[in-house]
Amino acid sequence: MRKRAAVLCGAAIVVAGTFTAVPADASAPPSAPTASAAGLTWKKCGTADYPTLQCASLKVPLDHANPRGRQITLALSRVPHTAKEYQGPLLVNPGGPGGSGLTFAGFIASGLPKAVAAQYDVIGFDPRGVGASKPALNCRPGYFNPVRPDSVPSTPAIEKANLERAKSFAAACGRKYASVLPYINTISAVQDMDSVRRALGAKRINYFGYSYGTYLGAVYAKLFPHQVRRLVLDSIVDPTGVWYDDNLGQDYAFNDRHRALMAWIAKYDATYKLGTDPEKIEAKWYAMRAALAKKPAGGKVGASELEDTYVPGGYYNGYWPYLAEAFAAYVNSKNADPLIDAYEDFGAVDASGDNGYSIYTSVQCRDASWPRDWRQWQKDNWAVYEKAPFMAWSNAWYNAPCAFWPTGSLKPVNIANGKLPPALLFQATNDAATPYEGGATVHRMLAGSSFVVEEGGGNHGITLSGNTCLDTYLAAYLTDGKVPRGGGEADAVCQALPDPKPLTAKAASTSSRGAALHRLLGARS
Repeated sequence: MRKRAAVLCGAAIVVAGTFTAVPADASAPPSAPTASAAGLTWKKCGTADYPTLQCASLKVPLDHANPRGRQITLALSRVPHTAKEYQGPLLVNPGGPGGSGLTFAGFIASGLPKAVAAQYDVIGFDPRGVGASKPALNCRPGYFNPVRPDSVPSTPAIEKANLERAKSFAAACGRKYASVLPYINTISAVQDMDSVRRALGAKRINYFGYSYGTYLGAVYAKLFPHQVRRLVLDSIVDPTGVWYDDNLGQDYAFNDRHRALMAWIAKYDATYKLGTDPEKIEAKWYAMRAALAKKPAGGKVGASELEDTYVPGGYYNGYWPYLAEAFAAYVNSKNADPLIDAYEDFGAVDASGDNGYSIYTSVQCRDASWPRDWRQWQKDNWAVYEKAPFMAWSNAWYNAPCAFWPTGSLKPVNIANGKLPPALLFQATNDAATPYEGGATVHRMLAGSSFVVEEGGGNHGITLSGNTCLDTYLAAYLTDGKVPRGGGEADAVCQALPDPKPLTAKAASTSSRGAALHRLLGARS
């Protein structure tokens, strides 16, 4: 899963190719629904950042096979269209599984060109079990409270402690939510989305999803192909590996991104004074990890918490200057305060994170089969660790409750589809959370789709983050359905944005649209 597409040329330039428009019958703008057709009561719920947000709720069946049975509540948000030309609802999802979509609607609406956003009702939603939807799951509050056992099971006692944690989390979910867990899965969430479509009075929806949201959108398109008008997928899950194999594949890619951070630090030795050899800098990072395993910084940041702090750097390079400063302060000045601050900013889990993780495990453990024999996990993860140690065991324990999950598993959905209007797919070549091959695979599986690649990019979630090249393709597609058509695997190639520079003031790296996006994207996919 670490190879890169040979068809992408070395020069990171725009390959425009020709453009293809969505057929007229697929792209004809719908009529705006009347209040009675919508069946939803929208109320103002604006924030300082997104003042036009409106909110509503919708009852849906817990079990869609039993529509008259128990009902649950979905929380919805909307930024309403303002233009005369109305293109229908645009449902948006930030991923996870477990990410809240309510504020995300405001982010998408504000990030698109005003003339484009004005043509859509941008619809956010908290999927079943998430955030403001009811019931909202929280299997074991404080599960990630520090200090946790070292993730690397170097002794039987450490392995036993981590196994007991994973087993206890799965058991707690089973006790608290026995009647709900069988229905927390991607297929049920997709059926909810179609309930939202009907409540909106729309014959078809437009959809824009990031990360796990790409799988959610692809499964919706498979089950409801004739209800899809336009489909945008950014940072794409490999649907052939859900979910055990996909997580193993992530480990190699995150290791590569961690080494990219080490190389970036080496480039700025004048600032960080950690050396000019990336391998020696990496050795210092692992020495820091070993020291924290023995003596956690501030009683908060042990080895596992250090991994929690640095994994976000694999998602978004805008965090690199802060992570580098914390690393340098600890190594050069024996000052752990910046490291503790970085943990609080990037690694610590609050109540919403507890909810997100409860949904993450509930969906992934139910969606597909996982090895129930722990010896298989040991074999696979030690093999990964030998080549890619940075996140191997951290990721294993993050998913380990699935080895003991109290429900049976469903079969993954084959998302191959020849019944859709052209879909628009975005993928960075060095994305760690959803490695490049997932995007290439989905491009092959969705007939007629168009594949836009960010060459050399390593961030997860790449549109509406400052890359004008990517955003131009997105705006054209949402405006009139145009997609690029080029030769080879990619239909268009955009140059990645440059890596950040060291901080000169505590501002730029965490106040950009890229940082805003990455605060909204869901739990790790």
